[in-house]
Amino acid sequence: MIVTALIAEDEPLLALNLQAELARVWPDLRIVAIVGDGAAAVAQTRALQPDLLFLDIRMPGMSGLDAAQGLAEDWPETGKPFPLIVFVTAYDQYALEAFDRAAVDYVLKPVQPARLAQTCTRLQALLRQRAQPGSPVPASVVEQLRALLGASAPGVFATGAATPAYLRMVQAALGNTIHMVPIEEVLYFEAADKYVRVVTSAKEHVIRLSLRELQPQLDPGVFWQIHRGTIVRVGAIAGAQRDDAGKLRISLRNHPDRLSVSRLYAHQFKGL
Repeated sequence: MIVTALIAEDEPLLALNLQAELARVWPDLRIVAIVGDGAAAVAQTRALQPDLLFLDIRMPGMSGLDAAQGLAEDWPETGKPFPLIVFVTAYDQYALEAFDRAAVDYVLKPVQPARLAQTCTRLQALLRQRAQPGSPVPASVVEQLRALLGASAPGVFATGAATPAYLRMVQAALGNTIHMVPIEEVLYFEAADKYVRVVTSAKEHVIRLSLRELQPQLDPGVFWQIHRGTIVRVGAIAGAQRDDAGKLRISLRNHPDRLSVSRLYAHQFKGL
């Protein structure tokens, strides 16, 4: 069986070095594409459906983690299994322990041959296990990413600063005016380019903050992430329904919007 892989790395020399080291430790591995950003990694993975992904964490625009999350949300239930993921990272040991707990493998930059050989041995074993009928199926990438996101929030991917207190008021600027929006009035937050929409039953505001920066400031018992670009206040949810295609959508109290729930977060709506 020919095993295929895609490399996503924004530094060309590091990408070529990883390709060369993979050729040494796994000569039969076929590299089907090398891309330099997360968006290209998503597009090429969907098109080529490789068996393995080597994703750099820090890339322009969409990070490797965001790319993996987006692919996991939209990967079809039938057909070729989701690729096994190896994150390529320069994080310190604390972060690497989080990757280990999440059962997602990693290699450090610059790539060390001994570590890469260990990773390839693990990948080969997982691929053999996946190919055997009746074998226990390894944890799905959705479960792995769910664990990884839980392990990383809020500190692993932050700068090391102390976790701030949960927000009680959102400050939304419009021109020279700052609107103070009580957190209990927010129905949901939605990512919009470099901003976040703050939606209440009465109106919308925009804040200059990414969703990833905002999330650690929200009480996880009050706000649930339901999609990589959406966080909703639990008390604002009126109900959840599945459509004919099996997609889960939620309706809101006192607002006409219906919000999509990705597979990665559907476990929060048990019984549906």
